[in-house]
Amino acid sequence: MRIISVGTLKAFWDQPAHRDAELPLRTWVRVVRPARWADPPAVKQMFGSADILRGGRVVFDIGGNKYRLVVWINYAYGTLYVRFIGTHRDYDNIDAQTV
Repeated sequence: MRIISVGTLKAFWDQPAHRDAELPLRTWVRVVRPARWADPPAVKQMFGSADILRGGRVVFDIGGNKYRLVVWINYAYGTLYVRFIGTHRDYDNIDAQTV
């Protein structure tokens, strides 16, 4: 999968309060890049804890569920767009379908 934008993830883990997110996010990137997901069940097969939302949105638990990552996946083009990364508390304050 082509990930747009890893820079958003790096900016997040570079914040002093979120330095512990670096290793789990780097691991997530390393696992996702070679993946070729054709549909949401393929995502669930690789990440059983991922929440599949409508419209191509997926929510991943990162760092033992301390962080939440919302992405939009264009399965036809093999592209994944980072829409949100934040703490579980931050996630509770957003609408994952619209970020």
